[in-house]
Amino acid sequence: MKTKTIAGLALIIAGVLIFTYQGISYTTREKAIDLGPLQVTAEETHTFPLPPVLGALSLLGGVVLIVLGNKRAA
Repeated sequence: MKTKTIAGLALIIAGVLIFTYQGISYTTREKAIDLGPLQVTAEETHTFPLPPVLGALSLLGGVVLIVLGNKRAA
């Protein structure tokens, strides 16, 4: 496979994943109370949103790379 085709496929897969998940979530732990032997931790969930426009641009860019890669190879 050519480099443009591989990059195009990667962008298409990334675009589909962005549309599917709409964001990345992660959890952090913090010490809430620390009184000698007594420790209390709190878990907090954060979300990093990914806009659908990013997914659309990724899909479009992947399709363009695949089409351009095939035109130049022929």
